[in-house]
Amino acid sequence: MVSELEKLKHGDWYYFLDPEVAARKARAARLCQEFNSISAAEADKQEMKIREILGSSGENVSVQAPFNCDYGKNIHVGDNFLSNYNLTVLDIAEVRIGDHVMIGPNVNIFTVTHPLDAKKRREYLAKAVPVSIGNDVWIGGSATVLPGVHVGDNVIIAAGAVVTKDVPSDCIVAGVPARVIKSL
Repeated sequence: MVSELEKLKHGDWYYFLDPEVAARKARAARLCQEFNSISAAEADKQEMKIREILGSSGENVSVQAPFNCDYGKNIHVGDNFLSNYNLTVLDIAEVRIGDHVMIGPNVNIFTVTHPLDAKKRREYLAKAVPVSIGNDVWIGGSATVLPGVHVGDNVIIAAGAVVTKDVPSDCIVAGVPARVIKSL
């Protein structure tokens, strides 16, 4: 029999209240709480804790508390990564973020989705769909990136945008849903 974690890893529908899935979230919640309780004056301690949370991270990584995630180990950030306050990453699936990425305050990155059918939602099903964000990307405050989105290189996501589809390189996207408003 296939475990719920195996279903999750393969991108199949899985039961999100499964004890193994819940244990990942509980671990992430504990580590995020520890990170968020470290004083900003203790930058070295903050950096050590965020590196413990993340799956991998490059050089010069700066994450402002509070930070929250679903797992942590599925988040991979490159060199010169900066996120402002209140970044939430629901990283049930992998989230890959390139080099020289800046993320504004109150940004959400989601990899989890649920069935459209109400009866299926009552079964507590979810599906994990990876997100990737290229190099030299700036995500403005209160933007949201939805499951399965690929953001190219040299992209600006305007404040408040909701990114529902892939974004090509070298552009600015804005709006709900986000659309290309300018080429760079």
